[in-house]
Amino acid sequence: MKIKAIVWIMLAAAGSALAYEPAKTVADIVNLEKKVAAVSAKTMPATVALVSEKTGSSGSGVLVSGDGLILTAAHVVQGMKEVDIYFADGKKWLGKVLGANYSKDIGMVKMVEAGPWPHVKLGESKPLEAGDWVIALGHSAGFDPARTPPVRFGRLMSDGPGNYFTTDCTLIGGDSGGPLFNLDGNLVGINSSIGESWKNNNHAGIDGFREDWDRLLAGETWGTLQMNPMANPETPVLGIGMGMNEGADGVPVYKVEPNSPAAAAGVRVGDVIRSVDGDRVREGAELQEVLVKREVGDKVKLGILRGETEVEIEVELVKREELFRIR
Repeated sequence: MKIKAIVWIMLAAAGSALAYEPAKTVADIVNLEKKVAAVSAKTMPATVALVSEKTGSSGSGVLVSGDGLILTAAHVVQGMKEVDIYFADGKKWLGKVLGANYSKDIGMVKMVEAGPWPHVKLGESKPLEAGDWVIALGHSAGFDPARTPPVRFGRLMSDGPGNYFTTDCTLIGGDSGGPLFNLDGNLVGINSSIGESWKNNNHAGIDGFREDWDRLLAGETWGTLQMNPMANPETPVLGIGMGMNEGADGVPVYKVEPNSPAAAAGVRVGDVIRSVDGDRVREGAELQEVLVKREVGDKVKLGILRGETEVEIEVELVKREELFRIR
């Protein structure tokens, strides 16, 4: 198949350090462009549009197995049982919607026909670092038989909250559910939502799919779609209420939830949290930013000022939704 995709390349200034290899010369940039073209050619046949005639909605997805498993964003298939699958060559097939975790905005669809189908390889999202080059595909503005899915090239901007991370790959409506690849052509994420700036868009990490794979495959649906990191049911939390600073150089604890990890570890009302794993936190917003980038089950060491005594307490993070179940 001849690739007719539009490639938008946003290159950093010469001399900046890039993931995989530096781009200091014109030859380096040409080589980088060749890698993008190679990944696009390899992954384009597996990048599909998901269209519902009943709801009139559309999004994107990507095949990850020869028997027809498709990964997409949960909100793309919300309320659907079946969806039409359009390939870049214009051919249409039927897909059955399986499970979805709305808290991570991840969903799974299965081709009704047995295949074999073109598919991509799964990568890893947790090792990604700010500055890594990534390649986004998707059926921007919906399926268009006149062109293949546009290709966007950019960098990882930040990780968190939770399973989410952000890139400066330009996304528009219709890209949701589309794939995000590294320069090796491995799937590292799924396009989730457009950020406040076109340079800061949200993606769901592929490792989140791995964690929930069996439940998605079994057709379970759970969670709440909420991009506010502190309201997301899967956000890792300590189990405390944060008070106002009122001159304190840290985060005052004004409440400790019963049966929470913080309570079990010995955190007390009146404590002032001044660091997490050795990193200073001076206010509640800083503490939140640190915690949303951790994983549920992680153990963090809190540097606490208790009266005039400094103590260190280790607390295991738990899901927000679990905290309220065990109270």
